[in-house]
Amino acid sequence: MRVLFQGDSITDAGRDRTDSHNLGGGYPYFAAELLRKGHPEMDWEFMNVGISGNRTVDLLSRWQKDCIEIQPDILSILIGINDTWRAFDCNSPTKAEQYEANYRQLLQDVKTHTNAKIILLEPFVLHNSPDKDGWRADLNPKIDAARRLAREFADVFIPLDGMFAAASVEKEPSYWAADGVHPTVEGAKFIAAVYADAIQKIL
Repeated sequence: MRVLFQGDSITDAGRDRTDSHNLGGGYPYFAAELLRKGHPEMDWEFMNVGISGNRTVDLLSRWQKDCIEIQPDILSILIGINDTWRAFDCNSPTKAEQYEANYRQLLQDVKTHTNAKIILLEPFVLHNSPDKDGWRADLNPKIDAARRLAREFADVFIPLDGMFAAASVEKEPSYWAADGVHPTVEGAKFIAAVYADAIQKIL
């Protein structure tokens, strides 16, 4: 069972980019650990090709090599926060319509050229610093787009933005992501736990 994790820094999480089987220190690592323990009878192969800083347009540029040619059995995608972030730190915005069009092309290619089951994790931001206050207006339409695409393409959808909002009632947002974006170890374990639970429906 080849599981491919694709995305940005949340997926990358310091992995060794010379070895796609190195899962880094984020949610892919912890999810793989849970799945190996939960299903020792399965022949697992976990691969991580997330790259820090990537936007949907970057995934498009490397999709053939870093997805289609790999031919995963299960493809997990978490992408979108940099499509918002670059509007604020580089004045390089991605409109929600373009985000959706890029994402749609990625998913259509998966459906056309692979037999992969698709897991979509929605992008998220936690409100724990004033500099994130303006992000919500840009990110929310992209979250809506991810949800529309999930209804059309995904076998499993994980609504992380809502889940982290609920979790932040019990623990302060910085417990889950110190800067509101990059998960702490506890934040990564949180994603991994909901991921390992959600994936059961397609195993």
